[in-house]
Amino acid sequence: MKSILRSVIYQTEKITQQIRFASIAQSNYPVLLGISFPKSGTHLLDQILLGFSKVAPYSTRLHSFYAEYEGESGIKRAPEQALAWLDSLRPRDVASAHLFARADVLARVCSPAFVPYFIFRDPRDVVVSHVFYVTDMEARHVHHAYYQSLPDFDSRLNASILGRPNTDVEFPNIAERFAPYLDWLNRPEVLSIHFEDLIEDRAATLIRIMEHLAKRAALHAPANRILEALEASINPNKSPTFRSGKTGEWKKHFAEAHKKIFKDAAGDLLIKLGYEKNNDW
Repeated sequence: MKSILRSVIYQTEKITQQIRFASIAQSNYPVLLGISFPKSGTHLLDQILLGFSKVAPYSTRLHSFYAEYEGESGIKRAPEQALAWLDSLRPRDVASAHLFARADVLARVCSPAFVPYFIFRDPRDVVVSHVFYVTDMEARHVHHAYYQSLPDFDSRLNASILGRPNTDVEFPNIAERFAPYLDWLNRPEVLSIHFEDLIEDRAATLIRIMEHLAKRAALHAPANRILEALEASINPNKSPTFRSGKTGEWKKHFAEAHKKIFKDAAGDLLIKLGYEKNNDW
């Protein structure tokens, strides 16, 4: 019943947006899709993309969120579920996902029906954020009890770097967790965003986000008004998992032992993502 009510409210609001922007030709407004690596600014990107609803006939709330793993059980969803979810989206929707870059998904998302964005973060900050999230912020998480059972932060950080290879619930190391997302970086149809750029160089990054949509859909409002709408949409207090929003926090938590463990597990991941030039960090 709740899902039916949510759907009715969503469609009603979407029709309201269509009426609000009736003077604008609306046939060329594809789905706005925010793709994120977990703990990399998912809610921040969601808020920014929803900011387009102030200047274009986009929905004012997310259509839905998709993740490759079920949060409470940790069960990995079948690949066809991702395709079915993508097929459920319609023009002028805004949607969010932790979505693997499989070949069939790439073909679907890199089509004219979507304007995709991919946000990621320094994996060292990701593993630190993951520790706080699983241990303190999400009691229903499949790994919560395990993290709570560990004696200290250092052992939890090791687990977030190395994963849990000897359990029934799939949780590989940080490099293996990122690997299914890497191909998003190789597609020109997808705008790649470093989370750090939204914190340290937000104005320029918002321009990139705006221009990426403008290549595919008519944005009739002046650029300064669009950018103001995107900036005004950012509200960390409305993010249920927002903790600090800072960059480089890993430096406070990584001991030399953690650095060695991370380098052994991650290989050249930091270099691929542009965070380091070599492994001498």
